[in-house]
Amino acid sequence: MTTQASGLAVDVRGLRKRYGRVPAVDGIDLAVRHGEVFGILGPNGAGKSTTVEILQGHRTRDEGEVSVLGADPATADRAWRARVGIVWQDESAPAELTVRETVSHFARFYPRPRPVREVIGLVGLQEKADSRIKALSGGQRRRLDVALGIVGGPRLLLLDEPTTGFDPAARRQFWGVVRRLADEGTTVVLTTHYLQEAEALADRLVVIAAGQVVAEGDPAELRQRYGSEATVEWTDPDGTRRTVRTAAPTRTVAELMSRFGSRSGSEIPGLKVGRPSLEDVYLRLTGQEDER
Repeated sequence: MTTQASGLAVDVRGLRKRYGRVPAVDGIDLAVRHGEVFGILGPNGAGKSTTVEILQGHRTRDEGEVSVLGADPATADRAWRARVGIVWQDESAPAELTVRETVSHFARFYPRPRPVREVIGLVGLQEKADSRIKALSGGQRRRLDVALGIVGGPRLLLLDEPTTGFDPAARRQFWGVVRRLADEGTTVVLTTHYLQEAEALADRLVVIAAGQVVAEGDPAELRQRYGSEATVEWTDPDGTRRTVRTAAPTRTVAELMSRFGSRSGSEIPGLKVGRPSLEDVYLRLTGQEDER
């Protein structure tokens, strides 16, 4: 199996990885198209990082077929590695070097790197280009990690929780970087805990739990398929707050109107009608709904 034959940037079938007797990845299938942003969602321990490590060739698999940019990561050569960028959850660079020195150093590892100044600007570190890494804040160091992941001009970029430590403004700026890379044709595989991030960036995504895929589709499709029930809330005359889930919220509101009409001039006290968010769907799919 090759991704050229399948027309995919990433083609994974029956992927399994165990640590001792514990299955970290338990039969995952993934199909990532060229040029799309593909999200992998799941709670801690679901197998997200292990999957990314296998896609990058950093970790071996126990079973399954894996093709990334036309090669098996387990046996791919140096030329293949130059086409795959990665940003790990935890990175470290020499504390005494400046941002510019660090990005320039990493750029030399690639045959056709992006311009160093451009990369530093993309991640919003232009004002810190001559600052030593040890003087950067945690969020600024995370931006540097991203710069090191994209300086090689990768065709595939693997992002493992890339915006951890970012403030909201920095996170949104980074989303712009990802969109620009995707517009340029870079395929992006993203793991994240931020549901808003997945919804903002992912063309398609999978939700994994206990090492298995439990849902796949674009964000709107997942909300429609797994979040068909709306939530209707109101306050009873005795002050009790009521909540029901229903696939027919209009009918529920009409029944409430009939019940409350003569008492409150057709106003339903404290009425709220909400459609499921991607977060609601995610929590339901991963069995965390009652933990909210």
